[in-house]
Amino acid sequence: MIRLYSTLFFLFYVCSVFAQNLSSKNPQSLLEGTPQSVGISAERLKKLDAMLEEAIRNDEIPGLVALVARNGKIVYHQVKGKADVTENRAMEKDAIFRIASQTKAITSTAVMMLWEEGHFRLDDPISKWIPEFKNPKVLQQFRYADTSYTTAPANKEITIRHLLTHTSGLGYGMIDGDERMRMIYQKAGIVDLYTTEDISIAENVKHLANLPLHHHPGEKYTYSEGLDVLGYFVEIISGMPFDKFLKERIFDPLEMKDTWFYLPDEKSNRLVTVHKKENEEWVRYAGNFYDADYPIKGAKSFFSGGAGLSSTAKDYAQFLQMYLNGGNWNGKRLLSPLTIQTIMSNQIGDLWSGSKHYGLAFGVVTADGVAEGGIGSEGTFDWGGYFNTQYFADPQTGIIGILMKQTRDSPAEDSAWKFRQMVFSLID
Repeated sequence: MIRLYSTLFFLFYVCSVFAQNLSSKNPQSLLEGTPQSVGISAERLKKLDAMLEEAIRNDEIPGLVALVARNGKIVYHQVKGKADVTENRAMEKDAIFRIASQTKAITSTAVMMLWEEGHFRLDDPISKWIPEFKNPKVLQQFRYADTSYTTAPANKEITIRHLLTHTSGLGYGMIDGDERMRMIYQKAGIVDLYTTEDISIAENVKHLANLPLHHHPGEKYTYSEGLDVLGYFVEIISGMPFDKFLKERIFDPLEMKDTWFYLPDEKSNRLVTVHKKENEEWVRYAGNFYDADYPIKGAKSFFSGGAGLSSTAKDYAQFLQMYLNGGNWNGKRLLSPLTIQTIMSNQIGDLWSGSKHYGLAFGVVTADGVAEGGIGSEGTFDWGGYFNTQYFADPQTGIIGILMKQTRDSPAEDSAWKFRQMVFSLID
């Protein structure tokens, strides 16, 4: 009998230890923790903090929020500088930033959640739901004098996978690398990123569908408005406005209370000002082809799946932690672990090469990237935003790094690569 009790106690002990270890490797949420509790060097964190402090002191950037987490514990969450220089408004931890293209991963997640429910296959043509995309055409000749052009039929339909991977052939209007496409989009009145005008994503996408492609679908990687198309696609599949779908299916379950297309009035004073440098002084950036105050003014009707959201460092870290948790957050499953494997796998073959491949939502570090150094383990996933924001998360080490700034058209500064390189040196 004593031997039986001893055996049962031993089995109970082993199971308890295993459960504790599993919990530490797969945290359910994101909590404050000490560096030592998750194998982070406190001494090296001080060096990282000093680097960011120096960037502010040298006036390289007006203000920032930085966050580092490991294994579900936030070990560094600091603010530096000003949220608005002219108003002398200090930066706060809960400051809200325009995250621009960081929206893309959230839209891709929404698409893959609906894919898991069996609504479509990734290689289905988008014209099945948005018929305006039927029979796409590729740009051939272009006349600068009057912006007229000729086209040829594309050799295949645009698929959902093409849209997720920026291989559809669509362009990006005012920020497109091809001047011809910029002129075509501008003449057609395409909204590229953000707007204060009373425009819906449905009408914008339908106009976009009638324009020529850069190239045949699937043949090249061209950064595009594909995720805006997919925002409208989510509306069609779900029967819900895109902003409502994201709130109910992603933001509420992940407790992302500060992530919005358009900020509620009570949160608008937390929006960080976009700055640029003029005559060695930081001034408010008004925007070239848009109003930079779009998250808090205007019609508030355009839900850009590619660039429209604003968020905090903490909120976005919770979104990334869900991915590191294998799709789970506090017992709520948003994605299957196998779906995440699909999202992280190379989806564009050799259209990219070197340090990263591209999946269905992120750039993903390759073995070549590990050899290059300073960007994380193989499988680290990342992206950034138009207004100088960045993130990365490493499934192998459990590390998340987020650096939020809000600048445009300003001299280059080194805090982004230094931050990432130094974060990966923190592991003790």
